[in-house]
Amino acid sequence: MIIPQGIPEDKKPSILVVDDLPMNLEVMEGLLYKEGYRVTTALSAVEALDVMSRNQMDMAILDVMMPGMNGFELCQKIKTQCGNTFFPVILVTALDELKDKITGLEAGADDFLTKPFHTIELTTKIRSLLRLRKLQGELDHSEDIILTLAIAIEAKDLYTKGHSERVGTLSMEFASFLGLPEDDRHLLFKAGVLHDIGKIGVDNQLLHKTGDLLTSELKTIKEHVLIGETICFPLNSARLMLPVIRHHHERWDGRGFPDGLKGEEIPFFARIIAITDTFDAMVSVRPYRAPYTVAEAVSIMGRERNDGQWDPWLIDRFVELMKDHREFIL
Repeated sequence: MIIPQGIPEDKKPSILVVDDLPMNLEVMEGLLYKEGYRVTTALSAVEALDVMSRNQMDMAILDVMMPGMNGFELCQKIKTQCGNTFFPVILVTALDELKDKITGLEAGADDFLTKPFHTIELTTKIRSLLRLRKLQGELDHSEDIILTLAIAIEAKDLYTKGHSERVGTLSMEFASFLGLPEDDRHLLFKAGVLHDIGKIGVDNQLLHKTGDLLTSELKTIKEHVLIGETICFPLNSARLMLPVIRHHHERWDGRGFPDGLKGEEIPFFARIIAITDTFDAMVSVRPYRAPYTVAEAVSIMGRERNDGQWDPWLIDRFVELMKDHREFIL
């Protein structure tokens, strides 16, 4: 399928082609231009990294055998720079041994072209990878939708209104107090907002039951962490949040759920959310009790530091934080 030439230039997918031979670049540029792509070329890895730093590219096609930094090394650098964002890379090489492809895979390459190759082979690989990139982008955009959905659902409930957003805000504040980097703070905010998203799949009457829960009812409520993990699993940008969503009800003594993790087996961010989640629940109105004051909640959590629910070191740090700075939560 040739992309119609009537598409505005800035809407066409942009491809970076890197090769140390100008003739190869000219051939590739002409071929891709006919297919309707925008093409930027570079004669070296250094030039390619400069192009990447100044332009928004959609994928890269790299020759492997280049002087200085080769295609394997360049691929690895590009993938590192892109982080969790999917950026497709095709390696072009005359090498066809298995060990060379393994080297390419370890560098993060998404596909290979072995010289000489057919035009249709190249264009098919490009279309496939660009579709995958588009899908990943759409899935990541869905994160904003799910975040908004989580907040909107809670807003309809008197007892949970604002809970997850407050947990996210408090977790971010706690992370800052612990000296965690900015990326971790933002991750904890989003994880806090999404930590109970799985309760969408639990009946409201069961969530608000004031009497004792039957064993079967308790089992159903506990499944919200697995439901939440399933909802967020397709999101590439949510991968680092999945352990928090799944494990924020684990206990330091191993008696939590869903997996009975113990101590430092529990992901660190999940241990943080476990504390902030409990605190906000304690100072909020619930169907079965009145809220605690901030001072009462902090005092109780301090006294219960060794009862097996939380990481004792983190509880000590949390109590320090709340004694110094309480007002932001209420």
